[in-house]
Amino acid sequence: MLRPKVPAMPQPTGLITPPTRVVEPTAVIQHAQTAPAPVAPARPAVQLTPGSAIALVGTGAAVVLVVGVVLVSLLLAVAITAASVAVCALVIRSLTASQHRR
Repeated sequence: MLRPKVPAMPQPTGLITPPTRVVEPTAVIQHAQTAPAPVAPARPAVQLTPGSAIALVGTGAAVVLVVGVVLVSLLLAVAITAASVAVCALVIRSLTASQHRR
């Protein structure tokens, strides 16, 4: 049947010479050894006092409550919108049905 033709690579026309570039070697100079950088002291471990633990728990609880309130309000907004659309659909349906009866 039909076979696709694979294009041939075009051959270069004219003389092609690779560009010549002279690479000069560079010398490696080793400097005197320097003193090692001072090591930073290790960071102390975080210690939770009873007051900071209570503050941390309180902050976490507040964040959870705020996120929960936002999510519940979004869900409530979607539910109210769906209910109003359903009521509108029922009213339109009853209006069109009453027009067909007349």
